[in-house]
Amino acid sequence: MNPRVTIAVLTFRRPADLADLLPDLVGQARAVPAEVEILVVDNDPAAGARDQVRSFGAEAFVRYTHEAVPGIAAARNRALDESRTELLIFIDDDERPTPTWLADLLTVYEHHRPRAVVGPVVSRWEDPPSPWVQAGRFFDRRRMPTGTPVTVAATNNLLLDLDWVRRQGLRFDARFGLSGGSDTLFTRAIHAAGGRMLWCDEAVVIDVVPAGRLTRDWVLRRAYRIGNASSRVLLDGTRPGRRLLLRIGLAGRGSARVLIGMLRCLAGVLTGQLRHRARGMRTAARGAGMLSGSVGAVYSEYSRT
Repeated sequence: MNPRVTIAVLTFRRPADLADLLPDLVGQARAVPAEVEILVVDNDPAAGARDQVRSFGAEAFVRYTHEAVPGIAAARNRALDESRTELLIFIDDDERPTPTWLADLLTVYEHHRPRAVVGPVVSRWEDPPSPWVQAGRFFDRRRMPTGTPVTVAATNNLLLDLDWVRRQGLRFDARFGLSGGSDTLFTRAIHAAGGRMLWCDEAVVIDVVPAGRLTRDWVLRRAYRIGNASSRVLLDGTRPGRRLLLRIGLAGRGSARVLIGMLRCLAGVLTGQLRHRARGMRTAARGAGMLSGSVGAVYSEYSRT
């Protein structure tokens, strides 16, 4: 028996992206034997995507729901609450699935019955990035053979066994809703509960990177945010005594990254090698984020005015 599937698209004021993505998802939903619903979770307090999504109509099995509480964690939890199916698949509104993405995710699930299936994200740029950004490899992401077990994942290309997730009582932590990291905590909890997560390398989604994210300032702030969130995730839930030791260790590791990164950058300046300059700055920015997170500072990349 084919499982019922919800594809959850989390969106915030990106009408052009939705206009590109939703017809693609509808086409993929029609191409698989499973019963598929597409759920758009609008995190805009003004519900700006309501009319656009509802224009697809029931015939296209696209459903709209509104989550006014700011933050990606609240939107993810809304998807958990609104889904009425056995499987839930997350995809971001600025991503585009490759032609067999949905079928590939479902194939791995059907063959192995894991608690989650994780797919790769590959970046595509609106405009060519500068040589410095390319040399820093800021948009490189992991790839591995299909069937490889993983212990942590993001939610921008993730299939979940929703019945199992609900039995475990797993939720996304709202404290990380504006800073990032709630998906890391969530998937770590899946692993800790004994849930097997498998990689599906064929199920690729394309991350469409706008020109505004191809600046040195943006990519370094993203590296800083990743470092900050990683320290906070590791510290979360630890006992006071253990937490102090972990803070010291994370502060040391962050400081070491800052030093190593700056030295590599300096070496790049002296030798004229762009990749050392860019990757050194990336390492230093991530280390600075780790250091700030180790002392409790929170960098809210997704804060709203």
